[in-house]
Amino acid sequence: MRTELRGLAPLLSLGVIRVEGDDAAKFLHGQLTQDFSLLGLSEARLAALCSPKGRMLASFIGFKRGPTDILLICSRDLLTNTAKRLSMFVMRAKAKVSDATADFALYGLAGDVVDALVPAPRAVWSRHEVGAGSLIALYPADGVARALWLVPVGEPAPAGPTLSAEQWAWSEVRSGIATLSAPIVEGFVPQMLNYESVGGVNFKKGCYPGQEVVARSQFRGTLKRRACLVHGDAPMAAGAEVFQSSDTEQPCGTVVQAAAAPLGGFDAIVSAQVSAIEAADLRLGSATGPALAILPLPYPLLADI
Repeated sequence: MRTELRGLAPLLSLGVIRVEGDDAAKFLHGQLTQDFSLLGLSEARLAALCSPKGRMLASFIGFKRGPTDILLICSRDLLTNTAKRLSMFVMRAKAKVSDATADFALYGLAGDVVDALVPAPRAVWSRHEVGAGSLIALYPADGVARALWLVPVGEPAPAGPTLSAEQWAWSEVRSGIATLSAPIVEGFVPQMLNYESVGGVNFKKGCYPGQEVVARSQFRGTLKRRACLVHGDAPMAAGAEVFQSSDTEQPCGTVVQAAAAPLGGFDAIVSAQVSAIEAADLRLGSATGPALAILPLPYPLLADI
């Protein structure tokens, strides 16, 4: 039995950073894990801002509304500090960083609501202009089409049934694409959340903070952690520790994102040691805590280069 995932949900947990100016794309190109210089108006990008040690400080879905106008959608609990950090590095670049959350409405769309706006096929991370709105095609959840809809405040929402915030949060987990939030800042290099496998890292672009660490993790085969999907009976929250039953002292992983499953229990994205994922028998909170069953990822992982 499956639950129907269909409708639209206001996304109040997300905010919008705006980067404007002649050098906006060039500036972001030098700060994030993705190529914004060559970004077309019909594309979006999954990207991360990293510390010099390669640890993720924020994650984004970014796209251009015009050649000099770029929007970055991120977790609202990270927005203020992230915008401030980006502003520190603008220096002489012709770019202005601002919090534009109040200027836009964000919705998550699922099921035939997406098709009604932009008929399939739609490439993941493609951007489609529909009237005053922008539709970003996301990874599906359990085979159900999903999209992000951004529109200036005051414009009407798309037609369709209401999807609860809890249902959307579950779809985010089931898509396997993690959004960084405050409890897990600086916990991971991008590959620990599978970002290199879902379009979140461009290894051909120039330097950005943490680039050497991110590249070394990929090309030297030093990556020891990956993200996986799990299901359990106990509630989970970002930042919770995950153990393997055979090791009572050291956690092997961390809950990245979690949500209640519509048919019971809880699903989560967990970043854990590859060896622990392969051995299974994961536990929440301690080596004797509630059991976590590992679920198949909805996308393939890129092999180490």
